[in-house]
Amino acid sequence: MSAKDDIVIIGAAETDQLGKLPHLSTLSLHLEGARNALADAGLTPADIDGIATVQTPGPVAIGHAMGIEARWLDGTGVGGTSFLFHVRHAAGAIRAGLAETVLITHGESGRSRVDAPAWGRSPQSLQGQFEAPYGVFGPPTSFTLTALRYMKETGTTLEQLAEVAVAQRRWANKNPRALMQDLVTVDDVLNSKMIAWPFTLLMCCLVTDGGGALVVTTREKAEARGYDKPLVHLLGAGEAADSPMVSQMPDLTSFGAFKRSSAAAFAEAGIGHSDVDHLMIYDAFAHVPIYGLEDAGFVGRGEAGAFVAEGNTSPGGRLPMNTNGGGMSYTHTGMYGMFAIQEAVRQVRGEAAAQVDGVERSVVMGNGGMFMAGATLVLGKSPR
Repeated sequence: MSAKDDIVIIGAAETDQLGKLPHLSTLSLHLEGARNALADAGLTPADIDGIATVQTPGPVAIGHAMGIEARWLDGTGVGGTSFLFHVRHAAGAIRAGLAETVLITHGESGRSRVDAPAWGRSPQSLQGQFEAPYGVFGPPTSFTLTALRYMKETGTTLEQLAEVAVAQRRWANKNPRALMQDLVTVDDVLNSKMIAWPFTLLMCCLVTDGGGALVVTTREKAEARGYDKPLVHLLGAGEAADSPMVSQMPDLTSFGAFKRSSAAAFAEAGIGHSDVDHLMIYDAFAHVPIYGLEDAGFVGRGEAGAFVAEGNTSPGGRLPMNTNGGGMSYTHTGMYGMFAIQEAVRQVRGEAAAQVDGVERSVVMGNGGMFMAGATLVLGKSPR
């Protein structure tokens, strides 16, 4: 790969605040994150010729609001992993000469619901016809199908499920921006309010407002501008999808999109599992990182619960995971993938709140919907 073709992230920033922000609309959250990312990159809207975001409010609205005359647009929306898809698509567009510098934005009023899409499933939709009538409606009740089947087949315990939340709170305790910072125990997790069996409150993601953005370009352009921060290279990427409905997954105990996207990303990056210094796995609920660890091949079938319980993903462990606190303790606007990428960028740059020593490569794995679509990015300090 030539320097001209190297894809790098040169801007990465979140909104000024995360949490409850009723004074900011969905569009305002997008724009605040975008302005912060451009400032991080030392660029202006005039430097951007490509925009990627989900369809609320969509790339046309973002471009108009920021005065960007984009020649490449991407409105891919596949749930919370959309922004990982956008990074991959932006890289493809840049390599094809369709754009030179792409802005990827996210903003979501998940808690305050300001200018947010209405909740609910149309009776004409697949979910409205074949899941909602049976009580499978929304993330807590949809994800229970997978968690319960996985626990039954692998012998994973409630205590091990709780350990995921405990481990991530250890990271959040080191992060001043995390919404939930107090340390918790397994008993705290198990004794918290029951939401939908087997999930208690502390096994579920937060519901917050916030946003963030990324600026993607080539190493050649970044170096020509004299960019003064460590360049974060896109070393590999993969994307995949399984089913629009959780009830139609080929296997309730494994996410095929995690398997295929991670295999593609690792192959493109030319790395193995031992080359990974840092890991971000989407954690809408406590079992999702367990699936990611196994489906990406970091551990064997049914081993992830014990792996987390032994402290391997906690501070000081051999595979630091979800070091911002994750969706369960840091923030979760509804589509969390942007924040997972942001933390990976910070770790590679060496500027994270809970910085891991010697991060050369970080892997980000995103889930969209209820195990609907998945993507994996391999980010690092230098190209292969």
